[in-house]
Amino acid sequence: MINSEWEKVGYVNEPVSGDIDLRNEIRRMCKEKNAVILAHYYTRGEVQDVADFVGDSLALAQQAEKTSADIIVMCGVHFMAETNKILCPDKKVLIPDLNAGCSLADSCPAEELAKFKEEHPDYKVIAYVNTSAAVKALTDIVVTSSNAREVVESFPKDEKIIFAPDKNLGNYLNAITGRSMMLWNGGCHVHEEFSIEKIVELKCANPDAKVLAHPECKSGVLALADFVGSTAAILSFAQKDDCTTFIVATESGILHEMQKRCPQKKFIPVPPFTGSCACNECNYMRLNTLEKIYNTLKYEWPTVELDGTLRERAKLPIERMLEISAKIGK
Repeated sequence: MINSEWEKVGYVNEPVSGDIDLRNEIRRMCKEKNAVILAHYYTRGEVQDVADFVGDSLALAQQAEKTSADIIVMCGVHFMAETNKILCPDKKVLIPDLNAGCSLADSCPAEELAKFKEEHPDYKVIAYVNTSAAVKALTDIVVTSSNAREVVESFPKDEKIIFAPDKNLGNYLNAITGRSMMLWNGGCHVHEEFSIEKIVELKCANPDAKVLAHPECKSGVLALADFVGSTAAILSFAQKDDCTTFIVATESGILHEMQKRCPQKKFIPVPPFTGSCACNECNYMRLNTLEKIYNTLKYEWPTVELDGTLRERAKLPIERMLEISAKIGK
């Protein structure tokens, strides 16, 4: 749950003087307040550059768990900030914009999942990390795209499983593990909109390029991919592979880190099937800006608060995930 002291909302959008060096001031306040900035690969490039740590959902959760900072500024979306608070109840967790939600998390309301569980009492529930704390509290274990296969395969082959909320990731996992998990009908607005036709066009124009895709994409997109993996896995593949041109089917924010690590390589974002834009962006991730980070650190608001009982229930499936990830070295 996000702190709802709406009279403070103006703090986030308070005008910042153009004379202020935002990057230097943000870093100064982090040192002064013993704060750490965590940023997802899908945020703006300038946000990633000012962060202490940039990563995917799994890496961000692991980093939150081990940080010694008093304040965590989570530059991503609300479920990530909630995960930080679940793992770090004694720390102040801040999020630069209250409106930074997640279409995938919104596709699985906790009350609807609770009812669905009651209708299928013999099923275990595996939830993607892109869910609210309330949904996590209803699950047996949480997964990220980095460790989903390993977590699914840790269950007996005849185990009855509900996988929520991403149907595309669930379909992909069923295909590569031979399972027949029951899938929740949810999806990410970014990964749902990649154009198969435009991937084909880009491939024709760049015949030597390799297509990299996130498993949240539709099966038609995944069928065209040379490699399917999480944001961290896609980044690693691009670094290690001999190919010099890549067509990337995931949120375009990842291209910032890809280009930094591989300046000699070319990365082409896949556009959505609607509109005329050349890339596909998460409008929620783009709500994180340097101005908002500055104000968030200055006023130490908005904070993320969770009910103690809910937090404890949501913590168990996350801890199970982190234990498995530690065993497999992810």
